[in-house]
Amino acid sequence: MSPEQTAPSPAPGERPPRPGPPERGQIRRWRKYLAEERAEARIYRLLAARSTGREAEILHRVAEAEQRHAEHWVRLLGPHAATDARPSLYSRLLIFLAAHFGSVFVLALLQRAESRSPYDGEQDASDAMAADEAVHEEIVRALATEGRHKLSGNFRAAVFGANDGLVSNLALVMGVGATGTAPTMVLFAGIAGLLAGALSMGAGEYVSVRSQRELLDASQPTQVTLHVAPNLDLDANELVLVYRARGMSEEAAEHRAAERLGFYECDCDPSRSFQEPAEDQPEQRAHVALGTDLGAAASSFCFFASGAVIPILPYLLGLTGFPAMAVALAMVGLALLVTGGLVGLLSGASPWKRGLRQLAIGYGAALATYVLGLLFNTTVA
Repeated sequence: MSPEQTAPSPAPGERPPRPGPPERGQIRRWRKYLAEERAEARIYRLLAARSTGREAEILHRVAEAEQRHAEHWVRLLGPHAATDARPSLYSRLLIFLAAHFGSVFVLALLQRAESRSPYDGEQDASDAMAADEAVHEEIVRALATEGRHKLSGNFRAAVFGANDGLVSNLALVMGVGATGTAPTMVLFAGIAGLLAGALSMGAGEYVSVRSQRELLDASQPTQVTLHVAPNLDLDANELVLVYRARGMSEEAAEHRAAERLGFYECDCDPSRSFQEPAEDQPEQRAHVALGTDLGAAASSFCFFASGAVIPILPYLLGLTGFPAMAVALAMVGLALLVTGGLVGLLSGASPWKRGLRQLAIGYGAALATYVLGLLFNTTVA
C-alpha cells in the first residue's frame, strides 16, 4: 500500500481524516498551516530565550503546543511534508522582531495573530487545536499586560505628546498660511507654537503625575499605631476606629487593636498595615502605570517637539505657499498613521483603524483652521 493510501491514525481529540489521498488544494493549505505553526513555535522559543522565570517557562510551553499542531499537519501530509513552504511575511517579520527585540510590541502583534486563527472553520484541524489557539491569545494577552503597565505611563505621555504636537502645529501652520502672510511669519508662528506647546505639555504632565503620586502616597497606611500604642488608654481609645476606617470588619478591627496593645503577639492580617517595601521588589503597579514625574514631563516635552517640528520642516527647507502646506500635510499624515498604529498595537486593536482615526482627527483640525484662515484673508482683503 502506498503512503498516500495509508490513512494516518488521529491523535486524541483529532477528527478522523477524510478517506482517500489528499487533494492538491488540501496539500497546499496543509503546508501553509505547517509553515505557520513552525514559525509560531520558533517565535515563542525566541521570546522565551529573551525572558526569565515564569514568563520563559510559559513561552516554552506555548512553543511546545505550537509544535504539536505542526506535527498534526505532518501526519496528514505524510510524504508531502518533505517539501517546505515559507511562512507568511507577517510571521517572518515577527521572527525578526522576536530575535532582535523581544518586547511588548512583539507580544501585542502575536496577540492579534492568535486572534485570527484559521482553524475555527477548518475541517482538517482538530477541535483541540482551535481551542488551543483561543487559549494562546489569552496567554499572550496576560503576558503582555505587565509590559503594557510599564509602558502606559511614559509611553502614554510620549505618544500623545507627539500626536498633540503634530495636530496642533499643523493646524496652526495651515491656519496662518491660509491668511496669505509671508512664509517667514508662518515659520515663526510654527516655532513659537512648538516651544509654547512643548513647555506647556511638559509642565502639565509633571504636575499631573506628581499630584497622582502624592495622592497615592497619602492613601498608604503609616506606622503611627505602632508609635502611639504604648501610650494609649487601654480602656478608652480610638485604635479600633483606625482599622475600621481601613476597611476591616468590627471583629477584625478589635483583634488588630488588641495586637497593637500587646494582648496578642500574632500579626494575623498584615495587609492592612504599613508595609516597608523590600529593595528587590518592583514598584507597585499603580506607580508603575503612572511612570516617573520627570520622565513623563521629559517625554511629553520631547515628543511634542518632535511632532510639532514636522509641519514646519517644509518651511525650514525653503518651500513656500501651497507646496509647503501640501508637503506638511503629507508628512504629518504619515506620522499620524504611525502613532495611531502604535497605540492600536499596544491596546490590542487594529493598527490600521487606530491610524486612520488619528489621521481623520488631525486632518479635520487642519481643515478647520485652514478654512478659518481663508475667511480671515478674504475679510482683510
